[in-house]
Amino acid sequence: MTYEISRRTVLHGAGAGALALFMGGAVPIAAHAQTSLRAVYHMTPPSGWLCDPQRPVYTNGAYQLYYLHSGQNNGQGGWDHATTTDGVAYTHHGVVMPLQPDFPVWSGSAVVDTANTAGFGAGAVVALATQPTDGIRKYQEQYLYWSTDGGSTFTALADPVIINTDGRTATTAAEIENAEWFRDPKIHWDAARGEWVCVIGRARYAAFYTSPNLLDWQWKSNFDYPNHALGGIECPDLFEMTAGDGTRHWVFGASMDAYSVDLPMTYAYWMGSWNGTTFTAGDLTPQWLDWGWDWYAAVTWPSHEAPETKRLAIAWMNNWKYAARDVPTDASDGYNGQNSIVRELRLESQPGGRYGLLSTPVPALAGYATAATTIPDRTVSGSSLLPWTGRAYELEFDVSWDTAANVGVSVGRSWDGSRHTNIGKYGNELYVDRAPSNQSGFSLVPYTRAAAPIDANARSVHLRIFVDTQSVEVFVNAGHTVLSQQVHFADGDTGISFYTDGGPATFTGITIREFGTPS
Repeated sequence: MTYEISRRTVLHGAGAGALALFMGGAVPIAAHAQTSLRAVYHMTPPSGWLCDPQRPVYTNGAYQLYYLHSGQNNGQGGWDHATTTDGVAYTHHGVVMPLQPDFPVWSGSAVVDTANTAGFGAGAVVALATQPTDGIRKYQEQYLYWSTDGGSTFTALADPVIINTDGRTATTAAEIENAEWFRDPKIHWDAARGEWVCVIGRARYAAFYTSPNLLDWQWKSNFDYPNHALGGIECPDLFEMTAGDGTRHWVFGASMDAYSVDLPMTYAYWMGSWNGTTFTAGDLTPQWLDWGWDWYAAVTWPSHEAPETKRLAIAWMNNWKYAARDVPTDASDGYNGQNSIVRELRLESQPGGRYGLLSTPVPALAGYATAATTIPDRTVSGSSLLPWTGRAYELEFDVSWDTAANVGVSVGRSWDGSRHTNIGKYGNELYVDRAPSNQSGFSLVPYTRAAAPIDANARSVHLRIFVDTQSVEVFVNAGHTVLSQQVHFADGDTGISFYTDGGPATFTGITIREFGTPS
C-alpha cells in the first residue's frame, strides 16, 4: 500500500468548505467545566486515573474486566475490577490487586484454570502480572495471583513465577536497557498441546514461554520482527481464530510506537502460525487494528457466545506522548482516562490473499440508543449544517462524489463554527483532525491529525462515527479501518456539518442515534 502523506501533517489542500468551518483553531475554555464531561457510553473509572485494561475472563455469568488504576494521574497503582454482561454497561467493584509500597501491579492477564493444572482448584482464576521486584526497574518479573471466587478477590504468591534472568545479569547500558523491558504477560491454554503459553513484551522482540501448570515456565523462543522502528512490544497478544471461510489462523498482536515512521501508536498484528515453540509470521509487515492516536494497550478475548469465530477487543483511549497530564475531566468529574467502546472482531480473507481482522462496535451498544433521527439525503457543495445537536451519539451515512478533492463531516461543532473535529477523505487518506477542538491548557498539538490509507481513486465511503463527550471513533466501510481519538469537547460543542472542497458530494442514509448512560 502507498502511504505518501504524513499522518502528522495538517490538512493539505483544504478549500472553501473545510476552511469555512475552521475559523481560527483553538479557543480558550474556562478551566472548570460548568457541566459534567463524563463519557456517556464509554467505560470510565469512578475517580482517579485509568490506564491499561486487562483481558477479561468470563465467570459467574459476566465478563470480569480488570484495569490499571491509581489515585493520582500517572501514579503507581494496582488492578481495579469491573464486571459487564454486554461490553457496554459496567459495575465497578473497586481494588482487587492493591498497590504495595514500592511494588505496583502492572499489566498482565488472567485465565480460568478449568482443569486445575495449578492446584488452586478447578475453575480458579489465575492471573500473571508484571511487578518490579524490590522496586528495581530491571527486575520486572511476572507474579502469580489466584482467585477461587470467580475473580472477585485474589491471593498472591510471594515470589515471581517467571524471573527476569536478563535483569539479574545485566551490567552494560545495552543489557540494562533490554532488561528494563520484560512486561505484560499474556497467557492462554493451548488445547492442541495440552499446555499453557505465555508471551511477554520485550524492547525489540516478544518472548514465548510454556508451562504445564502456570507455575513452572520454560522459555521457548523469541519473535524478532525486523523493523525495529515499529517500537517496543507492550501488551502482546497471541490467539488462534477461525476465519469466515472456515480456515484457522494464528494472530500475534501488540501495542507499539511506530510514530517515527509515520505509522500508528496502537495495535499492530501479524498473521502466521504457532507450532508450540515458535510464532512464524506469513508477512513481516504488520497490519493495524486502529489508525488513530488513542487505541493503546488493547486486549482481545474470545466472545462467550462464539469463541472460535468472534473476539472482543477494548483499548485505553490515550497515548504516552501526552497521557501524563491533567485533562478537562479532572476538573469537571475527578477522573482521568477512558476505555474505547468494545469491538467485535472477525477474521476475513482480504484482496490479494491476505487475511485481516475486521472491527464493528459490539452489537449490544445499539440497545442503548435512546432516540434515532433520520435526515433526508443532501448534496453539499461547500458546507451544510445539520438540523441536530447532541453530545453522545452515532452518526452513520454514505457519501459519494465525483470531482471533489476533500469530502467530510465536522462533529463537535460549536455554535459559531470555531471549534470542531473534521473527519474526511482527502487523496489517499481517511483522516480525523481534532486540531480545531483544542482547548487552551489541554492542547494536543502536534498530535492532532491521524490518517489511515484509503484508495486514492475511491469515490464513495461508508462511515459510522461514534462521538462521546471526550472521544471520537470512526469505523470505515466494513471495519478494516478504524480511527480512535480522544477529543476534548467543551460545553456547547454539539453541532454537525458536512463539507466538500472542489466539487459537490451526496450524503445518503444519514442516521443519528443518540445514547443515554448505560445502567
